[in-house]
Amino acid sequence: MTHVEDELISQPECWTRAATEAVGHGGVLPAPGERVALVGCGTSYFMAQAAAGLREEAGLGETDAFAASEFPYGRTYDRVVALTRSGTTTEVLELLARLRGRTRTTALTADPDTPVMAAADDVVLLDYADERSVVQTRFATTALTLLRAHFGLHGDAVVDDARTALTADLPPGLVDCVQFTFLGRGWTVGLASEAGLKMREASLSWTEAYPAMEYRHGPISVTTRGTATWMFGAAPEGLAGQVGATGGLWVHGSLDPLAELIRAQRLAVAVAATRGLDPDSPRHLTRSVILAP
Repeated sequence: MTHVEDELISQPECWTRAATEAVGHGGVLPAPGERVALVGCGTSYFMAQAAAGLREEAGLGETDAFAASEFPYGRTYDRVVALTRSGTTTEVLELLARLRGRTRTTALTADPDTPVMAAADDVVLLDYADERSVVQTRFATTALTLLRAHFGLHGDAVVDDARTALTADLPPGLVDCVQFTFLGRGWTVGLASEAGLKMREASLSWTEAYPAMEYRHGPISVTTRGTATWMFGAAPEGLAGQVGATGGLWVHGSLDPLAELIRAQRLAVAVAATRGLDPDSPRHLTRSVILAP
């Protein structure tokens, strides 16, 4: 078993722990009514997008999400929350340094022996969700679960769906597809983007991700036999039928969207196996992007 396989199957337990501990971190996480920005890089950025969507949909306050390198320093926020598994990512550390003394910051990280522990005003340590694989799975989803529980939007059914996602068979023919498109709406747009990233990292697949209503505005033109379109959450009316008419494979996400992401992680590992790739060692990637001065 690869590291990424071992790590992704532990997600139900990690989510349960994060949800239980969320109340203890309430003082350093966004309070209702605060104006908040969530930031990250790569997978962490997509989790930030999902968390921002959840918070706004719940009416808890204006919430933005940015890639750390694209943070708009001219805006004013009550708190900035940074997601960083390694605690060493250059863009995140530079952002936290620039915000020091100006905006309260919180970092969600997995490694206590990294610079982010001193760079942020407050830290939530999720060391039990740390990973050996370069490809992120459980840290990202555990961080999002912590925030989801803090927002009052996590329940036992989410963990039950996660366990189902680990055992249920993937749709027939899905592993053999040559192109994959992931779609979302609202908070699940970030999850769709993360699913696409997992497929690219682990299996070198051709993948795309879009807000679901955008799919008919051009992207559907690549859909045909041998392609798959996977919906995270409720699909727009008529879209499944339109995809089916192209000959492409439609995958309806029937589980909680975060649990559906586990299925996409499993798909990435399965496709990597069919192509003789090591999902723990994605091409050209390292665990953290550390830029030279």
